[in-house]
Amino acid sequence: MKTAQTRAQRTKQVQSLAILAMFTAIIFLLTFTPLGLIDLPVIKATVLHVPVIIGSILLGPKKGAFLGGMFGLSSMIKNTLVPGLSSFVFSPFIPVPGLDRGSPWALFICFVPRILVGVSPWLVYALFKHLPGKRNAGVQTVSLVIAAVVGALTNTALVMGSIGVIFTEAYAAAQGIPADAITGFILGIVAANGIPEAIVAAVVTPAVCVPLIHALKLEKKAPVAAAAGQPA
Repeated sequence: MKTAQTRAQRTKQVQSLAILAMFTAIIFLLTFTPLGLIDLPVIKATVLHVPVIIGSILLGPKKGAFLGGMFGLSSMIKNTLVPGLSSFVFSPFIPVPGLDRGSPWALFICFVPRILVGVSPWLVYALFKHLPGKRNAGVQTVSLVIAAVVGALTNTALVMGSIGVIFTEAYAAAQGIPADAITGFILGIVAANGIPEAIVAAVVTPAVCVPLIHALKLEKKAPVAAAAGQPA
């Protein structure tokens, strides 16, 4: 019995690492191809949050945080190698406007929000799993949609909010706007980028997660079977 359990645990660990490696590869593939980063005049809109969100839900917060870290690393590399108007907020190797050097605060903006993207969706999804009441396919889909939206908004809101607080004057100078107009400018970016990114995540996440959860048997009971009181 113990041998069988040990084998099952090892198989599950290998499966988890394989999925982690796959999502890590997807993040870097999206980063360094036109598929992942959409270069806009103001900032780089991204779909890199989507594999992080999916990985968080499927693999848990620790591996989700790792994927978020890979998201941040790939973003820093891209902004360093192919700098744009706002790259100084994502890479400490790009000089801040008005200075001859970059800022270590770029590491905070580049990594911390992205790591949290790998944690917040799992927290939301786990909360729904522990709410009282029947858990069926509809509830699962809704919980995945909400988790995806929270993950996407975590990225956009925290990144842009941090930029507004840390690089107020430098970011305003880079955009050619007065410093006292930076709040409205950032809110506009959050709306313009954050809403589409959240919609993409809300559509893709359940479409990918639902079949994988069943195929990989990541939950003890399938939603429909659980509602009927039958084993999955």
